[in-house]
Amino acid sequence: MFTPSLARQCYEQIFLIRFCEEAIQAHYSQDEMKTPVHLCIGQEAIAAGVMSALPPQSKIFGTYRNHGLYLMATQEPDGFFAELHGKQTGPAMGKAGSMHLTSPEHQLMATSAVVGTTIPVAVGAAFANQYEKKGGMVAVFFGDGAIEEGVFWESLNFASLRGLRILFVCEDNDLAIHTPGKARRGFRSFRDAVKGFRCYYDEGDGSRADVAYQKTSKLIQQMKKKAQPAFLCLKYYRFLEHVGVNEDFKFGYRKKPTSQQAKLYDPCYQIEKICLRKGIKKQSLEGIQSRLKERIEKSILKAKQAPFPSSQELYNHIFSTI
Repeated sequence: MFTPSLARQCYEQIFLIRFCEEAIQAHYSQDEMKTPVHLCIGQEAIAAGVMSALPPQSKIFGTYRNHGLYLMATQEPDGFFAELHGKQTGPAMGKAGSMHLTSPEHQLMATSAVVGTTIPVAVGAAFANQYEKKGGMVAVFFGDGAIEEGVFWESLNFASLRGLRILFVCEDNDLAIHTPGKARRGFRSFRDAVKGFRCYYDEGDGSRADVAYQKTSKLIQQMKKKAQPAFLCLKYYRFLEHVGVNEDFKFGYRKKPTSQQAKLYDPCYQIEKICLRKGIKKQSLEGIQSRLKERIEKSILKAKQAPFPSSQELYNHIFSTI
C-alpha cells in the first residue's frame, strides 16, 4: 500500500535525484566534472518506486543512466558529486565517473556504459542466490534499447529455465539514443515478446512512483510464492538529450511536449500531486525542497575542495580481490 509516509519518502527521494541532476546542469559548463553525463530527468520515479518496494539487501544492477539508482541506494550526494569531479572521496576514488557508479556496501553492485552488459551479471547473482540457498532478490535496470541485444534474451531464457528470482526492469523511453522503438523492433509489444517464457509480466507509468511501487510489490509477491523471473516495463519520458545537459528538440527526431504534456510526464509534479492528495501539507514539502537544495550545494562545495587521487591510484584495484 502506498501510504502517506511512503509518499513523503518517495517525494524526498525523487527531489534529491532531480535537484542533483539540475545541479549538474548548472555547474557542468565550468568543466570541472570530467565525465560524460546521462541525466535521468523524467526517470526519477522508477528508481524511487521500484527500489522502495524491493526487499532489504536486494542486489541492484544498472546502466550508464544510473544517477537515480546510486542516489536511491546511498541516500547521499557527497560521494556522488566527488566521483563526478574525479576526486579521491568518490566511491571509486574518481576513476569511475558518471557511467560506472557503484556502491556494493549499499547493494548497488554494478552499472556499466556498455548496453546490456549488466543483465547477465545480474542473472549470475540471482543464480548464486539460488545455488547457495541464500534466498534474496536481484533487480536489473536497463533501457528499452538493451532488448535488441542478444544477451538480454539469453539471460531471460536462463533465468526462466532455472526459476531465478530476478526482476528485469525495463526503463522504456522508446528511444535508443534517437531511434524510436518502431524502427528497431519486429515485435508488437514487450508483453507479446516475453510471454513465451516462464516469466511474470507487468507494465505501467514510470513517471508515477506509486505505480512503480505497486507493480514491483505485486511481482515480488508472485516471485516469492513461485520462483521464476519477472519483467516490469515502466514507460517514461526522457526530457534531455541522450548524453549531456541540454534539450535536443532542435534535431527534429521528436517533438517538444506542451506544458500540459510535460506535467504529466514529470515525476516531480506527479509525486507532489499524490502527496497533497494524501494530506501532506504544501509547507512540509517546500521544507524538504529547501533542505535538499542546501545539502546538495554543500556536497558540490565539498567535491570541489576534495583532493584528486594520486598517480599511484591508477595502479590500484585493477583486478578484483574477491
